[in-house]
Amino acid sequence: MKFCPKCNSMMVPRKSNGRSVYKCVKCGYEEEAKETAKITTKIKHSEKEKTLVLEDVPMPAGTQIIRGVSCPSCKNDEAYFWILQTRSADEPATRFYKCTKCGKVWREYE
Repeated sequence: MKFCPKCNSMMVPRKSNGRSVYKCVKCGYEEEAKETAKITTKIKHSEKEKTLVLEDVPMPAGTQIIRGVSCPSCKNDEAYFWILQTRSADEPATRFYKCTKCGKVWREYE
């Protein structure tokens, strides 16, 4: 991680005209990266890392039953729900539901 010498904001790695540079997102200051620095801007995840399976796992702490939600599979109107912070801290939490009848798990972003 590199910080801008002008405004102290975080600098991000970029490719500019075939060169590897660090660029400040706030003031635009640009600095050439050292040849030994390896700059990657994309993170690749395997399919296993992208998949969240909650089938055979005990229900998380704080799980409650809620009525008035409709299961997308069986249309049952009762489900367990719990809330997890799945994205960054400045984003709203994700609410997960598990149908009390068929066991289908789905999520809702707030």
